[in-house]
Amino acid sequence: MANINVGILEFEKVSQQPVEIVERKGTGHPDTICDALAEELSIALSNLYREEFGAIMHHNVDKALLIGGIADPQFKGGKIIEPIEIYLTGRAIDEKGNKKLPVKELAIETAHKWLKENIPNLDITNHVIIHPKLKPGSKDLVELFERFQLKGEIPLANDTSFGVGFAPFSDVETIVYELERALNSKEFKKEHPYVGEDIKIMGVRNHDNIRITIAMAFVDKYVNDIKDYVEKKEIVTNYAYSIAQRLTTKHVDIFINTADDIDNESVYITVTGTSAEAGDDGQVGRGNRVNGLITPYRPMSLEAAAGKNPVSHIGKIYNTAAMDMAERIVAEIEEVEEAYCYLVSQIGKPITEPQVCDVKLRVNGDLNKIKEKVMKIAQEELDKLPSTWQKFLNRHFRLY
Repeated sequence: MANINVGILEFEKVSQQPVEIVERKGTGHPDTICDALAEELSIALSNLYREEFGAIMHHNVDKALLIGGIADPQFKGGKIIEPIEIYLTGRAIDEKGNKKLPVKELAIETAHKWLKENIPNLDITNHVIIHPKLKPGSKDLVELFERFQLKGEIPLANDTSFGVGFAPFSDVETIVYELERALNSKEFKKEHPYVGEDIKIMGVRNHDNIRITIAMAFVDKYVNDIKDYVEKKEIVTNYAYSIAQRLTTKHVDIFINTADDIDNESVYITVTGTSAEAGDDGQVGRGNRVNGLITPYRPMSLEAAAGKNPVSHIGKIYNTAAMDMAERIVAEIEEVEEAYCYLVSQIGKPITEPQVCDVKLRVNGDLNKIKEKVMKIAQEELDKLPSTWQKFLNRHFRLY
């Protein structure tokens, strides 16, 4: 039995505090692109290693950097002057005996595939250059990994780190997450191709008033002129408002591209649908946490989960485990209104044996009557950790 502590939340519910702030960086945001390419590379490497070694081998490819290009967007279609450059870096075993493994080629192939599928107005041949910079890991960490992985034993934590999770989402958190997912859905894009993938949403609740500010890259070739831009922005504003209204009873205001200067025709249009073409750079770990949001009024880990190995890297698996634990406790125990979970590892120790698993709850009734149920769920989630890698390979968690 792990060291599981169950207690009562001592602070006011976030949704009942006077102010709440929530952010999400959408699919085409430069930081999200870096997270996505790092995680997709980790999945690809894991599959390669399973084919070659019969098990996932040591790798951490969680250090990606996007350097924005130079573009000249224009109504009815502009051009890219200098391409985006993306550096995929980290540690990965690149040979088996005397056989060289194609890890760098895999990095380029994986990046091109994701970009083509998710940023459709980006020409992967002319608009972006991928630089794979991957090297083998340090001898001690590789040995620590192989100590359990090739023997089929419980993985040993590769770091002393922590993970946190909470449930359920507040109204603002739900609106911010669901709104970005709706605006970036294939169904919406089919009807509104002028909406790019770079969509960043900030939700601010002041008492019972929610303000949603959306930065949305429009695709220039689908916008004829400033009048057409204004009309299309109004269509998206109304759609966003209809989504938000279904998710809360509070008053909601929607604002899109508030830096636009309509009179001077200086507005947020892009050639590719992402600010990475000219306006912004990106890096792994600067975007959404493992629950898809940035929540300064909630506990968060600063770990970059995307790209880390899915077997024993605590910065990845403890954050998703804490999230799963909190969600299960709220869903399965009627008396629990809210749950926060905290996990802390110790390097070299089994991942199923955290230094502490601290569960804080907001309950209706007597905590002692449900404590055993809570501890049972927590223990079950810890026991599942050795097989969590399967969820990552199946993209069960949305890390970008």
